[in-house]
Amino acid sequence: MEVKIRLQRAGQAAKGRYNYRVVAISKSRSRDGKHVEILGHYDPAKKPAVFAIDQEKLNKWLESGAIMSNTVRTLVKKENKK
Repeated sequence: MEVKIRLQRAGQAAKGRYNYRVVAISKSRSRDGKHVEILGHYDPAKKPAVFAIDQEKLNKWLESGAIMSNTVRTLVKKENKK
């Protein structure tokens, strides 16, 4: 099973205020499909945007061959610069 680390949309669609979960999910699943594990969250609506991720879980998945999406990779780089 190929695993990808990507964002899964959550939040209030009617109000247009989405937040996202950072999840490990099978590559063949849809964006909002069933995930394997939740690694963190991202809320771009807050000022400044909130991004939190469990580095231990992230490293575990990366060591086992998971691939990060471009968006998650960018967010992780920004978080590590802080």
